[in-house]
Amino acid sequence: MVAAPRRPNKGLLAAGVVIATLVLLPIGVTAVNAAASGWDLAVALLWRPLTGELLENTLLLIGCVTVACAVIGTGTAWLVERTDLPGRKLWGVLAVVPLAIPAFISSYAWLSLDSSLFANFWGAFLVVTMSYYPLVYLPVAAALREMDPALEETARALGNGTRSVFLRVVLPQLRPALLGGMLLVALNSLVEFGAFALLRFRTFTTAIYAAYRAGFSGAEPALLAMVLIVLCIACLVAEQLVRGSARYGRLARGTRGKAARYALGKWALVAPVVLAGLGVAALVVPLGMIGYWLTQSGSAATTVAASDWAAVLRASWSSVQLGAGGAALTMLLALPLGLLATRYDGWLVAVLERAAYLAQGVPGIAVALALISLTVHDLHPLYQSHFLLLFAYAVLFLPLALVSVRSALLQAQLRLEEAGRSLGLHSLAVLLRITLPLAAPGLGAAAAMVFISVTTELTATLLLAPIGTQTLATQIWADTSTVAFAAAAPFAAALAAMSMFASWLLARRFGAGSVLSLSHGAV
Repeated sequence: MVAAPRRPNKGLLAAGVVIATLVLLPIGVTAVNAAASGWDLAVALLWRPLTGELLENTLLLIGCVTVACAVIGTGTAWLVERTDLPGRKLWGVLAVVPLAIPAFISSYAWLSLDSSLFANFWGAFLVVTMSYYPLVYLPVAAALREMDPALEETARALGNGTRSVFLRVVLPQLRPALLGGMLLVALNSLVEFGAFALLRFRTFTTAIYAAYRAGFSGAEPALLAMVLIVLCIACLVAEQLVRGSARYGRLARGTRGKAARYALGKWALVAPVVLAGLGVAALVVPLGMIGYWLTQSGSAATTVAASDWAAVLRASWSSVQLGAGGAALTMLLALPLGLLATRYDGWLVAVLERAAYLAQGVPGIAVALALISLTVHDLHPLYQSHFLLLFAYAVLFLPLALVSVRSALLQAQLRLEEAGRSLGLHSLAVLLRITLPLAAPGLGAAAAMVFISVTTELTATLLLAPIGTQTLATQIWADTSTVAFAAAAPFAAALAAMSMFASWLLARRFGAGSVLSLSHGAV
């Protein structure tokens, strides 16, 4: 293979610097706003019982949810990939489907089932766990499929039982996948807003939104947002430290044997019941409650279904437009960084790429508040504009796009690009005529993942959408916040159908790995 040039193109490098700066802009604005409050005010605002309560709620919930998802996701992956569980393929599909249902849709369903029972810590724990355990299942299941079974066979030959083989041989090899999945769960739970707000469970995200709505002064929301950003970055650092630099790949790349499946024995009846319970909690209740409210005679849902489906269609069309615009702008920013990362070397290129990935640790509410502050004071023409909202989407989902763009560009053979240059094509012609056509399938997957993420995004849309803009997500929020569960049902049904269909189409076209990337592609 022809070696990639080590010195980056100056124009491409300049574009990368600009993009990285734009991505880091919300963090910078938040930090400036927090620092402007002064030391005394910062101490007064942060050193309050409220902040301690928020920190306790957030850390307790994240810890419980992450551990629960690790146990459920790993256990489900083991049953599907390593046992003689009946209907393994069906259970494997059902374990992934909850990712296509946004957490705030699930919270709407459980809350409408019994608002007094689930509007608390345990309701939040249940909803978030059922929504995010597939983030552990997917990487662990993939790791089990790729794992060389020779070590397990050797351990069994030495007299180790199933439990001993799993704990001493399999689990250590699953550590990178398991920790990566747990990191995804922790980050998604930290930045979750809609589910916690609907369930009346106070975390940093709900407190930041409440402080902004109560009277936006910049100090309190910015300080709380900085705490949340620090927590997200701490999760990234902790995962990297725990994972370390160990590698678990096979030294020999010969033919890999097929892993033996363990007999469930006395657990053969228990395992399907447990998995069915997960399916009920993660899928049947959310979809069932939407269907229930849609069919209530004389309800608001029936009224909408009979006379005003135009409102649902308008909200759907608005979601599609924002999804397409957000995907286009995100891909426009991701492509130069992807080209830099895959075609050139150097410390500056590495810094720019990592700066873009840093956006995965920035909560959507922090990005939205920073952009509001910036446009109100310095760039007022952009305030309440569609471009500002699309830019927020691009910042939030750039890591998601970049990891897929990077992978797609790596598939494009450098030999063909070098051949094009040798025939006299300039860099832009090589990009348009050779690189992009070769990478087109992967780039399409990246754009599709960003589109799905934008259509289900709630926080930034609530804060930044121009007056009069109505999406499926914001309409569900508006109706559910006023306990109008029936009125929210048509919008919830449309959003769930759109998300599930798009996720199914994406998984069928590009594989299950694309569904995992859909949640958080930059880990």
